[in-house]
Order: sequence, then structure tokens, then C-alpha cells
Amino acid sequence: MSSENGRSQGKPPEHGEQLALIRESVREAKAKAPKAKPRTWRNAPLAKTLPVARVLVDKGPVHLDRLWDYAVPEELDADARPGVRVRVRFGAGTRHVRGGRREGGGLLDGYIVDRVAESDYQGPLAAIAQVLSPEPVLGPALYDLCRSVADRYAGSLADVLQLAVPPRHARIEAEPSPAPLPPPAAPEPGSWSRYPAGPAFLDAVARGDTPRAVWTALPGPHWPQELARAAAAALSSGRGALVVVPDGRAAARVDAALGTLLGEGRHVLLTAELGPEERYRRWLAVSRGSVRAVVGTRAAMFAPVRDLGLVAVWDDGDSSHSAQNAPHPHSREVLVQRAVHEKAAFLLGGFGCTVEAAQLVNTGWALPLAAARETVRAAAPVIRTVGDGDEARDAAARAARLPSLAWQAAREGLKHGPVLVQVPRRGYAPRLACERCREPARCGSCAGPLEARDGDGALHCGWCGQETRGWHCTECGGVRLRAQIVGARRTAEELGRAFPSVPVRTSGRDHILDTVPDRPAIVVSTPGAEPVAEGGYAAALLLDGWALLGFPDLRAGEEALRRWLSAAALVRGQTEGGVVVVVAEPTLRPVQALVRWDPAGHAMRELADRAELGFPPVSRMASVSGPPEDVADLLAAAELPEDAEVLGPVPLPVTAAGRPRRPGDPPPGERWERALLRVRPGRGAALAAALKTAQAARLARRDGEPVRLRVDPPDIG
Repeated sequence: MSSENGRSQGKPPEHGEQLALIRESVREAKAKAPKAKPRTWRNAPLAKTLPVARVLVDKGPVHLDRLWDYAVPEELDADARPGVRVRVRFGAGTRHVRGGRREGGGLLDGYIVDRVAESDYQGPLAAIAQVLSPEPVLGPALYDLCRSVADRYAGSLADVLQLAVPPRHARIEAEPSPAPLPPPAAPEPGSWSRYPAGPAFLDAVARGDTPRAVWTALPGPHWPQELARAAAAALSSGRGALVVVPDGRAAARVDAALGTLLGEGRHVLLTAELGPEERYRRWLAVSRGSVRAVVGTRAAMFAPVRDLGLVAVWDDGDSSHSAQNAPHPHSREVLVQRAVHEKAAFLLGGFGCTVEAAQLVNTGWALPLAAARETVRAAAPVIRTVGDGDEARDAAARAARLPSLAWQAAREGLKHGPVLVQVPRRGYAPRLACERCREPARCGSCAGPLEARDGDGALHCGWCGQETRGWHCTECGGVRLRAQIVGARRTAEELGRAFPSVPVRTSGRDHILDTVPDRPAIVVSTPGAEPVAEGGYAAALLLDGWALLGFPDLRAGEEALRRWLSAAALVRGQTEGGVVVVVAEPTLRPVQALVRWDPAGHAMRELADRAELGFPPVSRMASVSGPPEDVADLLAAAELPEDAEVLGPVPLPVTAAGRPRRPGDPPPGERWERALLRVRPGRGAALAAALKTAQAARLARRDGEPVRLRVDPPDIG
């Protein structure tokens, strides 16, 4: 009997022996697979073929937005392929040269973009310090897309890659991705049959063609299934599909529809709620070609889908489609670029229609995809309008501060199901104004808006927080206040008193409901947070419409109509008795477009007005904001196109300390200015290049502070 057999049949080895065996096995494993560490590779031989790597250094300033040449050590030759992540030494200068190699500098991450035989740089090259991963995450198509996005928005490629490529997780990279499934069969038209051109669009995508359509969706719950069928048509042609929606709730609905239609394993959901590791696992499955269909929120617009056959974006007017980080790309514009460069079909859908979507149709780049008028009238609810000055004629309506028509619609709707109440903002009693002349109530210290918090009766400033006593109007001397906009919490409280036997639920930023059951209830929601009702809402009340229409921005009417349509689309159709009451001036263009359910017509008329005024999207525009002297310096240094028109600069409102700061607002207490630059169509690339060059020159010279550039700003006043 051998000693090993004897030990296996006798007592187990002592605890110390077990630890020794474990340590020895770990040492052997480390010896067999040594882990590479960042090093200078002094006197190390270089790769015999293509010894120079062109590396994009992950460093954001625009004056460093270029590729840098590095030497490839022979030991890293096999792993240093285009697309992989590497670590390189950056910023050493030409003084630290040993053995013909540049040394020193800080270690930075980067990506190998290409391998070449010789470098255009005549001096000594630093060597790649380390290949972080052999996984090629930056393919040629993704690189070209990010490069074009950076150029379009006057940003740096490194900033775009931070939006496009998720952070690395080594453990996830070691996991294999599943094998790709064969293409599914072409889907049936389903509810696309309600649109005259719907089945033809699906057939064209399934054949491998590249149709482009701006889709005005019918109200109701069918749009997730329709997006899923469009994606399935692309998969049936052997190509990939990419669907981008504004938020996680919409993504979950399309994800469920795709799962029902295609089964498991053919698509992935990419949202921030997944967590970094799971999101990277799914992103790798897409990059490796294991999965050919993606549905996700804004960041998914860069998903590296193989053989892309369809790109689709839903509700492009939602502000969530515009990235908050520089260079602020918009998912609609990115997907337009992908459709052109990757020869894919394009579908832009929503209940509303943005002016940019109307521009695509007006130029002939895309065709309209809409239902017949009689189909629209049957699917849409009845829209009734009421002026804000109408007062209720009974006690319950006066308690809820609702016009009588709205109160009656709510009372009748509650007999058949839930009733949706949309208010422009959350909170209790947001902004106050003089009851006599409607002048906003302002703080005597900082001129901030006064608020009544939680019904305690005291007035507090919304900016500095100071309490105000003995307020009176500086315009007319009045001492009585009214709420400019009734917040969601206050509305829910008052509706609860008016309908004491009906449950009242709220949905807003702090707590958003996904669905509500099909039974009588009042659901008070802010725009964009409306839950889906099982079977649809029996009625909807759209309150304080004047507050949305009076917002000081070029897009105020378009945005108000988009929010109203999104809420009204959740209501049952006219044939089922659905009613929507909007509290706004009936003669205004957005209100009339809602009554007729004609978002495309409204967008075309807005486009005609923009063309007459020379505003986007008929023209291309960029904003330059920052301290006055820095804005003036950049405008003087920029070699703008000859036809560029400079509007301003004008001072921006000073951000008060303690006030919520929106993206793009100046730091608290600082005085900034903003200038708008406008060029004719086709000159946007030249404008972006001029601004980027001027910004890079100022950063290289370290002249003042960098100004904030934004091409195609969503809010231009």
C-alpha cells in the first residue's frame, strides 16, 4: 500500500498540512500564469511586425484629443490588438529618455486603435506599459461612431468613450458568452395592421432593406409590442436591432414584449438599474455577437450591435435622451448617424412629434408612418377644454379648486375605473403669486420665489430659505396670495377631501408607480411619472396647462403637447368612453393640436415658424457660456464660418446658494454670460470644429477658465 493510499484510508492530514498544500498550489498557479505589471520595458525587444500602436489615451481635454504613438514590446505583441484596453505612460516629455525609450510620466488607461509599421513622430517612443485585457471592446465601427459624435458636438473622443464603453470587470470578462441563436421567423404584422404602411415597413426590414420612418403612434398600450415586432423583423433578416427609450419603465415594457415575442436569449436589456457588473456582462454579449438585439435607455445608443439592421428611438422629445455629461449627445442624432453609416433601417416613434422629426420628413430623409384619421379618432379619448378662470359651482369642486367640467369628468370616470390627474410639478404648494395682479411673490432678501411648505402657513424663500412675514405685493399692494401651480401632494390632499370614499395615490420623482389596478382610484402624477392603468384610465385631468405653456423657452408649446399626449394616451379610447379635460386656453395652438390629436400637424407648423425665424432645426446653433471675459476671449479667438451669426452675449441668471442647480447653470454666486452662434444648414460641422479648435488652443495656453460649449442646445430661451 502506498503512502497516498494509506493516508486516504486513514486519518485526514493535519490542518497545517492542508494549509501548506494550498499555499504551494497557489504559488504554482502564479508561477505558471504571471500577472503583467506596468513597466517601462527598458531595452526589451519590440514586436517584429507592426511595432507601433496608435493609442487613444483616456484623458478628456480637447487639446489632447488625438492618437498617440507607442512602441509595442514583443512580449505584449499577441495581446496588444486593436480595440483592447491598455495602460500607458503619459506626460514624460523628451527629457526622460533611456536606451532609446521615453520613460516616466503618469500611468493612464487607453485603447489601441491601430497597429502600424512606422510612426510619424521622429523622437523616442514610450512603450505600452500593460495590456489590461485582451478583450477588444473598441471595434472599428464603434470607434468611427464615437469619433463622428465627438466632432459633431465639439467634444473629445475620450469623453464620448466614457459614455459608450462601460467600465471593465475582469471577472465578467472571464465568463464565456452564450452561443448566438439562429434568426427567428419573420413576425406577423399584429397591431401594425392599424397603420396603412405598417405591414410594408415590417416586410422591408425583414427583407434586409433600410426604410426610414417617423411613426406617430396611436394612443393605447400597443406601442411596446409594435417596437418588438420591428426588432424581430430585423432579426429575421439575419441582422441586429437597437431600440432606445427614455427611461427604465419604458425599457421594461419593451423588454417584456420582446421576451414574449422571441423567447429568452435573443435580446438584452441595458439600463443603469442593472448594476455595473450585470450591465457589462450583457454589453460583452452584444460586443461578442452572442446577442443581436438590444433595448435600453440613453447609453444604449452606443451598443456595439453586430450587423445592425434597425435603429429605433421612442419619444425623442423627452429630455432624458440628451446626455447630461459633455459633449451632450442626443440619442436621436446618434441613431441617425448609425442608420446612415451602418446602412440600417430607422424608426422614430412617439405619441407626439418633435420639430426635429418633422424636419426629417420635410427634407424627405424619412417618410411619415401614421394611421388614418378615422382610426385615430376611434383610438383617442374625447378631449375637452376649459379655461383656467372657470370656477366650480358646487362645494366639492370648490374644495378641490377644479373647474366644474373637470370635477364632473372625474366623478363620472370614477364610476368605471381609475382617473389620472396630471399636475406640472411635485410638492405641496410650489410657487405663490398675488391674488389680485398675479405678480409672483418674491423674497425681500434675494428675490427668490416664496413657497408655503406643507401647509404650515409660513412663507419661506425657495432659494435662501428665509421666512417672510407681513408680505404685500410691490406692484398693486395686495396682501392675498394664490398658488401659481398646485403641487402633486396638495392636489392629492384636496381631491381626497372632495372624493372621501375614493383612494388617492401619487406618483412623482421620489416615488414612481409602474402600474395601478383597474378599479376606482385617483392617481395624481407629475409629467413623465404617470403609471399605466390596467385596462386604461376612465378619465384624465390635465391641470394648470398655462404653467407649461408659459415656460420661457422656444419649445414650451411642443413640450406641453408632448406631456399632454403621453398622459392622454393612457386613457381609454372614445369608443370605450374615455374623456380627457385639459385646463388651458382653448384657442392656443398646442391645445387645438391635442383636441384634434394632430401632433404631426403641430410640428410642421412649428417647423415653418422656426424656418421664418432662423431657429433650429432649420439652422444649426451652439451656445458658449462662462465668465464674461472667457466667453469674449473664445469668441475672439474662434475662426467662425463666414456666415456665422453671434447672438449676445447676454447675462445668465445668478444661481443662488441653496437653490437646486440644473445642468448648465453657473456655479452659485458667479456671474456668467451666454452667447448663441447660428449658422445655416450644412455648416454645423464647420462651427463645431471652429469652437473645438479655439477651446483646445485656450486650454493649451492655459488662458483663463474653459468655457462651456454645447452644440444643438435643447433650451435656447
